[in-house]
Formats: sequence, structure tokens, C-alpha cells
Amino acid sequence: MLTKVLKYLEEDHVCPHCKQELTLCNAPPVHVGDGLGWGSEYLFICLNNECSLFANGWKYIENQYGHVGSYRYMEIPGSKENYNMMVAGRDAFTGSVVDIEELKKQNKRYQEEKKAEAKLSTCLEDNDLEPVLFLLLDEAANIDVRKKAAGMLIALNDLECIEPLRSHSFRDTSLEQEVNMAISAILTKHYMKECPFCAELIKARAKVCKHCSKDLE
Repeated sequence: MLTKVLKYLEEDHVCPHCKQELTLCNAPPVHVGDGLGWGSEYLFICLNNECSLFANGWKYIENQYGHVGSYRYMEIPGSKENYNMMVAGRDAFTGSVVDIEELKKQNKRYQEEKKAEAKLSTCLEDNDLEPVLFLLLDEAANIDVRKKAAGMLIALNDLECIEPLRSHSFRDTSLEQEVNMAISAILTKHYMKECPFCAELIKARAKVCKHCSKDLE
């Protein structure tokens, strides 16, 4: 969907009434006219309050229907469909403008997620911790893929994963439990443990932490 929306931005959409470029907005949940969906999550809408359609619509609707309102010109992305959509106020749709930069960030994150997911199939063979860590630390990534990544931690057996994972706040408690169990297994394999005072890694049989000098007995 993100890729499709960014593709929409390459389209040329201009209001025929004022010749200004249309703005990409989130579509309202229902079709104003018949209660049906628009068939698109986004609409290109003229938000120019000086547009002749919008400026003259107030008087027209008052004369025709006896209530306050006007029209904004709109087009449906990826099609030639267009409508004069009735609106009730001057701020109509101004709060639903799509944040293009945020969309680009989301799309970039999504593409990076897909690249990391693709690398999971070879990360054990390549001894590559990076895609596993990327997915585990990305709260927006697919939870099933993240759990698959968590299942590879023990096989990778890399102490470098511990600090970033311990420092991360997991929203999914079951995933957090899997990660914690994997960390415990990795520490055991390396005959290491975490100092309960400073959290640094030390030998499992250490009686005094070499980092903070705390007595561990």
C-alpha cells in the first residue's frame, strides 16, 4: 500500500476550477452521497479556499438546499473519476492531509524489513546477526517474522546481541520471553553471566564483578 501511495504522488492532479495542484488526503470512511466506500483509502482534493467551486458553493447550497455547505473538487487516485464533494465547513479535509515525508519514512522502513526478512534464510550459514537484530528491534515488523528471527539467536550464539536486546522495550511479551530465554542460553554456552549490579558480562564463576567490583556472593 505504501508503494502504491507513493506512486500516486507521481500522478498529475490539478483542479479544473482554480488550476491549483490537488492535495493527497485520507478518504472519509463513507461515501458522502450513497454511504458506500470510495474504493480508495486516499483522495486528491482541492484545498484552495479561493477556488471558484468552493467559494461559490456556499451560496448555491444555501439557495438549493437551505443549509450551510459548499463543494470541494476531488479525484480518485489511479483513475479518472472525479466528484464535487459536499463539505460542511472551510476546514473540511485540512486535517486529513497525508504526511508525505512520514509515508516515505514508513516505506523505507518497510523495504528494509523485507530485505532483512529475505536474509533470514542464509543468516545462519553466513553467521550474520544483523538481519536478526534489525527485525527484533523493529516494533513495526511482522510479529511472526520477528519470532522466527528470535528462534535463530541461540544458533547464532553471538554475545553481541545481548546489549541491544536487553536495552530494547518489547511491546509483545511473548517475544520478549523468547528473546530472554535465548540470551540465557547464549550466556550459558559462553560460560558467562550478567552482573546483577552493572549488567556487564562476566565469567559465570566470577565472585567479584571485574567492572563494578561488587561482591557477587
